[in-house]
Amino acid sequence: MISTNSLRRPFHSLSKSYYHPYLTLLSSSQRLNSVLQIHGHLIVSGFKPDNTLTTHLINSYSCFQKCDLARFVFDSTPNPPVILWNSMIRAYTRSNQHKKALEMYHNMLEKSLEPDKYTFTFALKACTGILDFQEAVSIHCEIVDKGLECDVFIGTGLVDMYCKMGDLDLAREVFDRMPNKDVVAWNAMIAGLSQSSDPSEAFEFFHNMQLKSGIKPNSVSLLNLFPAVSELLDIRPCKSFHGYVIRRVFPQAVLNGLIDVYSKCGNVDIARLVFDRMWGRDDVAWGTMMAGYAHNGGFCQVLELFNHMKRDNVKINKVSIVSALMAAAEMRDLEMGKDIHDFAIQQGIDSDILVATPLMTMYAKCGELEKAKKLFVGLQGRDVIAWSAAIAAFAQSGHPEEALSLFQDMLKNNLKPNRVTLASVLPVCAEVLSVRLGKSLHCYAIKSDIDSDVSTGTALVSMYAKCQFFTPAMTIFKRMPRKGVVMWNALITAYTQIGDPFRAMEMFCQLQLCGERADSGTMVGVVPACALLGDLDLGNCIHGLVKKCGFQSDCHVKNALIDMYAKCGSLSSAESLFNETEFTKDEVSWNAIIAGYVQNGRAKEAISAFHQMKLAALQPNLVTIVIILPAAACLASVKEGTSFHAYVIQMGFQSNTIVGNALIDMYAKCGHLDFSEKIFNDMEYKDMISWNSMLVGFAVHGQADRAIAFFSLMQESDVEVDSVSFVSVLSACRHAGLIDKGRKIFYSMTKEHNLDPDLEHYACMVDLLGRAGLFEETLDLIQTMPMEPDAGIWGALLSACRMHSNVKLGEFALDHLVKIEPQNPAHYVVLSSIYSQSGRWCDAKNMRLKMNETGLKKTPACSWVEVGKGVFGEGSKGSATSYDAGLKLSVSDLLLHWGFQITKKKRRKRGRANGGPRVARWVESIGRMRR
Repeated sequence: MISTNSLRRPFHSLSKSYYHPYLTLLSSSQRLNSVLQIHGHLIVSGFKPDNTLTTHLINSYSCFQKCDLARFVFDSTPNPPVILWNSMIRAYTRSNQHKKALEMYHNMLEKSLEPDKYTFTFALKACTGILDFQEAVSIHCEIVDKGLECDVFIGTGLVDMYCKMGDLDLAREVFDRMPNKDVVAWNAMIAGLSQSSDPSEAFEFFHNMQLKSGIKPNSVSLLNLFPAVSELLDIRPCKSFHGYVIRRVFPQAVLNGLIDVYSKCGNVDIARLVFDRMWGRDDVAWGTMMAGYAHNGGFCQVLELFNHMKRDNVKINKVSIVSALMAAAEMRDLEMGKDIHDFAIQQGIDSDILVATPLMTMYAKCGELEKAKKLFVGLQGRDVIAWSAAIAAFAQSGHPEEALSLFQDMLKNNLKPNRVTLASVLPVCAEVLSVRLGKSLHCYAIKSDIDSDVSTGTALVSMYAKCQFFTPAMTIFKRMPRKGVVMWNALITAYTQIGDPFRAMEMFCQLQLCGERADSGTMVGVVPACALLGDLDLGNCIHGLVKKCGFQSDCHVKNALIDMYAKCGSLSSAESLFNETEFTKDEVSWNAIIAGYVQNGRAKEAISAFHQMKLAALQPNLVTIVIILPAAACLASVKEGTSFHAYVIQMGFQSNTIVGNALIDMYAKCGHLDFSEKIFNDMEYKDMISWNSMLVGFAVHGQADRAIAFFSLMQESDVEVDSVSFVSVLSACRHAGLIDKGRKIFYSMTKEHNLDPDLEHYACMVDLLGRAGLFEETLDLIQTMPMEPDAGIWGALLSACRMHSNVKLGEFALDHLVKIEPQNPAHYVVLSSIYSQSGRWCDAKNMRLKMNETGLKKTPACSWVEVGKGVFGEGSKGSATSYDAGLKLSVSDLLLHWGFQITKKKRRKRGRANGGPRVARWVESIGRMRR
């Protein structure tokens, strides 16, 4: 507060020595009110300040970003000198009004005033603020003309400007021409290189600064270098700098930087050690630690730290609140989110856009959409930034329709989207596959001249690629002057997702050749391409690259590797990665290993992993359920299937179409077609897979009439039948021997539905006609096929020959099969059976000997039967296995008493006549003994 007694001397008694108290008061003013009082007293007293005092007044107002008041002082000064122009340009730059700063600069030149080095320094900062490269080059030329380029202040300003504009070559040229470089100049160059495509150059500059120039690094040097460490994700330089910091005295900001860089390198435990050993931790340290935990998925620890801060009355800043809200959102902890919201209200920062955005995201992710909307509506002075943030909040929370609705409301309010808005809306277009809206936004971006912006270009490429419009995606990609790694990742991931691993790998190779550094997102995109190729060697190479780049600790990369190894058949490698002690497993990790077990035929381990996941306090999600249901189907275990079904109902997933489809398939494969029908009939939304799953069920169970009727119902219900539908109904026809019906359905594919039959459809027809003994028609069909017959076609013909003992045609079919599948013993076994049926015992014996000579062995078949609490497998030699009790039991006895059923009610109805209950009790008693 300004003392009024010190301002009572009349103006006429003021002398030049009186300026000093005013200058001191202005320099020490901590509040805008104090500056206004001093200025007001000067105006009322009629005192006309000189240039020094006027400069201080302008600078004081600029400190509080009151450019209008600063401009009033400036305009009140007749013929302002260069120092006042500099102060005004600086004032506009400080308040981020960079265009006005450059306008002042040009007005100064128009008045024939000579800029000095400070004028150029402030003008360069204005160019940097709006990334006006053309204006920057123009000012640089003037600097060169005046011979000021070698000045350390101007040179540093040029280096900083070019680095921030991404032109490191020009920055390096200016830096190399500077005769005298201080630590600030070196720091500017290090900061630019840390953000470049090759951040390792920043380390080289850091070493040269000390070794060649003898300049001692300061805290800014380290803080500018830390982003390079984070980008490289290399823990070794991080530890080196940690040792450097310990040996010297640095401010707490550097320790906060260490916490941040350790966290970003995936070593959050070491970051916590640094945090715990700090003396006098400030709010920045707490916020950095919380952000580090959030970055590494340690959301429980984030909330623990937040509660600790509240308990100890530690100042909580916006960063801490944002991290806490993110943690509550990810954990779907609505109550905790509300507590954090209440605290933000108490602090009066709930309406700040930085806090309001994660608040909306938290409520949206926790299912409170109306609350999220209410928060947005309650925001005062909603500008484009606020609308963009709200759109992003709904988009990232899995509510694309709400995000698009908000975008439409924004347009209705006559607000023009900016690059941030487009970066939020374009991913939503991709999610809902709205290419039309995406194209409209693309046109808008071109008209607004923001289509060449990196974030906008990346969002456009990603949108087109996800919608499988690769021509415009590649056109934009090639036209972009600068391509960030995220843009490359968008294309690599999109090619992988559409099942084109060759193009994905091609893009990955081009990425490496162009000098762009791959990040963890690149690996997440390229690793699944190896799985699609089924190339384990290539997968191992990529895994080696992951280790070399330091991405092995990234949870998303590790999940992708687990999935890749499982799909490539190396389940032991997948298990090894999954069981690593330092690996923090999330739902995706468990889903990957469960899917791996199912895909590799290890259903028992899949079910065991499912239960372990629940014991690890992780809640199985929709994906988990869809993955695990086929395991129950594989084991024909109704007990496990109904258990999973109960969990589906408990979690409220029963209305989900994908889950419903999986349940239909599971029950059908477990022999409970009635359950499948009930689920199908109860489904509110049925897609193509729902209908096909039910149709497959009828076909597999040999209910041909019902399959055909259901196929007709699909067409009557305007369901667009596809190739899968035809395979199912044709399979039903061949099993039932419905030749005319099958023939009619087959030829209707092209005539009525414009579908070209593929190999599976032809195989069904060959089997259907062959079973009926119509070999001439069968051969005619094979000869008229538009593609080369595969093993399925010749195998179907060979099976038909066995039914009718057609030796000659069987030998013909085998000749083709041996060329396609030389290592499959089943074909030799079938022909041997044909010889035996025809009484050609010598030929049958020779065929068996030929099998032995080539080292081929018949693979024994296996059937499953569920008895009591166990599922038992019967092999072709009569040996039995149990997947859950390990019992060795001959199932042949059980087959004699097949009256035994799954449910207890049916078991009692069958009675003792067939021996079912007796065998069941015997099996259960053995199970109890084993337990």
